[in-house]
Amino acid sequence: MNIGLWWWGNLPHGPENWHGPISGFAVSFFRRYQSPLAGDFPSSAQIDSDLKLLHRYTDHIRIYSMLQNPQVVRLAHKEGLHVMAGAWIDTRLENNEKEIEALIAMARRYPKTIDRVIVGNEVLFRNDLPPAKLMAYVDRVRAAIRQPVSIAEPDYIWEKYPELAQHVDFITVHLFPYWNGIPLTGSGKGLDHYPAIASALGSYQKLRQMFPGKPIVVGEIGWPSNGDRHEYAKPSVSNEAIFLREWFNVAKRDHVDYYVMEAFDQPWKEQLGSHTEAYWGMFNADRQLKFPFTGPVTEDTGWPWKALAASLLALLPMIWFARRYVRFKLTGRFFFCALIQLACGLIVWSATLPFNFYLDWIDWTMLALLFPAQVAILAILLINGFEFTEVLWRREWVRHAGMLRPDSPDKQPFVSIHLACYNEPPEMVIVTLDSLAELDYANYEVLVIDNNTKDPATWQPVQAYCEKLGKRFRFFHLEPWPGYKAGALNFGLKETDPRADVVAVIDADYVVRHDWLATLTGHFHDPKVAVVQCPQAHRDFEHNRFRRMTAWEYDGFFRIGMHHRNERNAIIQHGTMTMVRRSALEGTGGWSEWTICEDAELGLRLMHAGYELVYVDELMGKGLTPADFKAYKSQRYRWAFGAMQILKGRWDWMTRKGPLSSGQRFHFLTGWFSWFADALHLIFTLMAIFWTAGMVAFPSVFSLPMQLFLIPVIGFFFAKAIFGIVLYRARVPCSWYDTLMASLASMGLSHAIARGILHGLTREKTSFVVTAKSRRMGGSNFAAFAPVREEGLMAIALALCIIGMARSYGTHYIEGMLWIFILAAQSIPYVSALVGAWIAHRSGDKAG
Repeated sequence: MNIGLWWWGNLPHGPENWHGPISGFAVSFFRRYQSPLAGDFPSSAQIDSDLKLLHRYTDHIRIYSMLQNPQVVRLAHKEGLHVMAGAWIDTRLENNEKEIEALIAMARRYPKTIDRVIVGNEVLFRNDLPPAKLMAYVDRVRAAIRQPVSIAEPDYIWEKYPELAQHVDFITVHLFPYWNGIPLTGSGKGLDHYPAIASALGSYQKLRQMFPGKPIVVGEIGWPSNGDRHEYAKPSVSNEAIFLREWFNVAKRDHVDYYVMEAFDQPWKEQLGSHTEAYWGMFNADRQLKFPFTGPVTEDTGWPWKALAASLLALLPMIWFARRYVRFKLTGRFFFCALIQLACGLIVWSATLPFNFYLDWIDWTMLALLFPAQVAILAILLINGFEFTEVLWRREWVRHAGMLRPDSPDKQPFVSIHLACYNEPPEMVIVTLDSLAELDYANYEVLVIDNNTKDPATWQPVQAYCEKLGKRFRFFHLEPWPGYKAGALNFGLKETDPRADVVAVIDADYVVRHDWLATLTGHFHDPKVAVVQCPQAHRDFEHNRFRRMTAWEYDGFFRIGMHHRNERNAIIQHGTMTMVRRSALEGTGGWSEWTICEDAELGLRLMHAGYELVYVDELMGKGLTPADFKAYKSQRYRWAFGAMQILKGRWDWMTRKGPLSSGQRFHFLTGWFSWFADALHLIFTLMAIFWTAGMVAFPSVFSLPMQLFLIPVIGFFFAKAIFGIVLYRARVPCSWYDTLMASLASMGLSHAIARGILHGLTREKTSFVVTAKSRRMGGSNFAAFAPVREEGLMAIALALCIIGMARSYGTHYIEGMLWIFILAAQSIPYVSALVGAWIAHRSGDKAG
């Protein structure tokens, strides 16, 4: 399949064969790393070598200046070539005089070698001189020499200034259907199948009708082999071959005198305009013919070696995966092996494509920086693809745990339930306490630890209610107390009943099932088990649009990601609906107060200590979703920041062999890669805004990005979207509407996650912001967007970029259209955040 894909991308094209000499070449003799702008000129030996090469194909060349490389005419005379010699005319009047004097002198010295003379190349096209001044130069040269004299301009200049014909011996016209945006091929037959050829020939015939008494020479005609698409004209090696071979045959049939633009690629010309300027040669800068004159033309003749390299690069990983995961269904193994092969093919393509361009050290530096980013994108794609494969095509879960038959009271482990709260509405906490009081379990206690709540009216009702519920419920108010939630839980550990074997933690808004402890504590009879974790789940969201979309967004991880991680004993422990073996908790140091994600860090620490963590996908308790978009964002920011604290603090554990298995290290390193993708998205978006502004304001400096960078980004966007939606439909029991709304909620968090990742990597600490679960009413409609100011500014900036690109480039370039698509795709997370904030503001709170 890989080789077939490379073959399909390089299907041979069959332009008409060409036999015979070429009419002539326009020539610049600069080698690959030479440039007149840098004062680096070719030597006489190099020019002589080029002339010998060209003489194998033609007897005529065209040069543009008498002062630049003045030895050319002498060497051409020695080689027996005819020269259409030119004087370079521009705004520098003194230099013009020198060029004209040198032209006259050289034409007199080599009357047989110089058979035609051109005074000025596209002078009127550049608007360097008025027509009268240019015609005066021409008259002066005509009077001084015997050879026929002309000026060289595009066809529309001759039509605009027909009086020019009175001052020349022949008309020299430049025909470039590429710059007119005309496609090379069309749907017609014969010449109509090649609109570009038909256009060039039509312009030539029109000039013959306008000036019937003047010979017409096509001074420049050609097609670029690389660079930017111009409207409907696409540069490529095969297109250059088709254009020139077809033109050679048409010109021979109609007796057209022409000079191919140009003999050799001139990389230095890229500094004068677009990428395309460097790729007009029939030979590349290393003097290799780009295409054959007979037989089919292949765009990339090296594709078999690249395809083979991609196959060899993918072979061992594919074999390893197929053998290691033989428990997956065949379809799944085939799918992931295809992903591996595709990724390796893209790596080979990305690594080799730059060699088709003439790049300077700045370009290579940018590639050196961007290539690792492309590899990272492919790595994220493979990681997501592995989850996709395992979830969809497993035969069964290897590690699966469920509810157990309840133990008799004399065999039940004693459980100490810890409920840490800060500034929580007392009526919400009381509902949670009621559910705990109704547990069908004999041996447990409940510790309510309120830390740093200032208002006694908030915590005293909870204290009073605990006293009402009896000795099993104990209340503690801590003020002041360090360590946020972890500090409160560590206090609770010291106050735990000595009989307790298990510590359970829930959030202050959860309502638990009566059989939570009874059906799950039996897992602790296995001494290897340190944690029994149930999913976070939510209640009272069905009639509130915002709470509903967030509830289903949370559900995706617990239905998909937690099962995927559980296969390798690598679940993320969460700070609610979790039970921990007390001896393991205390023996490994308690709750970590150096991170704001103390729960996830504890889970990793227990795995490092060699314990098993059990995931039971049963909804044993349900809490409330965040009250509004601000709370929703702040919670995800906290998780992302805490993840980076853990990554930095436990880096050695995850990158070196040790107690953690390779599967555990894999999940804790790669499990956050999707969040890294959000951070890269933010960085890439800021770069894209800057670059787009440059392309719109300074198009001569900032050019459209190459497809090399655009195609992988677009492919990643589609693949990630498809993976997410398919997994949701397969694993999460919600409707299509809820799936799409959950996707909207997830994308709206991208900016918050990106900030959390970047801040977590660059800062040591941040404040622990408790997620508000009760609705904060008030505010105007405009205030709805206060939590998403940054997202709004990013959305506006991207919208302006899209408008600017549409106005400046329209649909003229495929790269421009791809770039507009990328800008639109980049705006989706920011627009999603605005929509989510608006939905949160407008949703009537039915959740109490």
